[in-house]
Formats: sequence, C-alpha cells, structure tokens
Amino acid sequence: MREFASDPPEEVRVGDALREAGHTVAVAESCTGGLIGSLLTDVPGSSDYFDRSLVTYSYDAKRHELAVSRESLDEHGAVSEPVAREMAAGVRDVADATWGVATTGIAGPEGGLPGKPVGTVFVGVAFAAPWGSGDSYARVERFEYDGSRTQVKEQIARGALALLRGEIESTTSD
Repeated sequence: MREFASDPPEEVRVGDALREAGHTVAVAESCTGGLIGSLLTDVPGSSDYFDRSLVTYSYDAKRHELAVSRESLDEHGAVSEPVAREMAAGVRDVADATWGVATTGIAGPEGGLPGKPVGTVFVGVAFAAPWGSGDSYARVERFEYDGSRTQVKEQIARGALALLRGEIESTTSD
C-alpha cells in the first residue's frame, strides 16, 4: 500500500517529528480500520512515540471507547466534524498522549450521502498542551478523495498523517 506514499513516506516524517518533539500519538480510526496504526508501526522504533490505535467503527464503539456524545452522533452522524473532533480529543485523553488523531468518513464504493459523497472524510487532530496553559485544542479538516475503497483509505491515512505532522511542526516552531 504505497500508491500514495511520498519519499520518505509520511509515517517516517511524522515519526521523526514526534520523536524530535518528545511527543506521543494515539489514533481513533473508523473508515481507515487500523491503517494509520499499521503505517505508524511499520516504522522501526515507533514504540518511542506511538501509543495505540482504536478502531471505533460503530456508534457504540465511538461512545464506549472515546466518549463521543450520543447528541453529536444523533444530530450530525458519524461522518461529521463534531464527531471527528470528539474522537480525536477522546483518544488523546484516553491514552494520555500528546496528540490524538481521528478519521471518520465514507470509503465507498457505496454509502455516499447528500453533501457527503463517497470519499468524504473528516480528520480530527487534538493536542494536549501542558496543564494550566489553556493551549490544548482539537481541530478538524474535511477532505474528499477519489478512487477504489483501498485507494481512498490509503489517501485518508496518509492525509491524516500529513495533517498531524503540520500540527506538530506548528506547535514546536513557536
């Protein structure tokens, strides 16, 4: 699964950024089904910064493992900005990691909705700043990818890692 990989691959670049910053990451995956965790653990030495990947595919898994609210799921559906934000913050806090990353989307080939076609994904990234600083945050980006189910999943996973790397670099360059 290297069709959309850069050189060096994003998982290596993210690992280097995490290691250099002394940060850790945990991942909550829905549509990617564990692919981000797999990519991260393909890198030798990833145990220095990788904590866990939770595959929370169902509504119940999102509620039980990540404390995603029933209200967000009812009002917005699983494939939404509020749910991605709660997933990212939830996995960050459950793992007590510096960073939480979450993916929720429609990998296809079916399942598209009005306003949310196949290939739509919301990627959440949550940062745990030092206690008392008030600088912790969670942000979400929406992306749309084309291709087969496998291609869409790879693009989502690599896009999520690129988004994470950008956030790490922006917090450590201050």
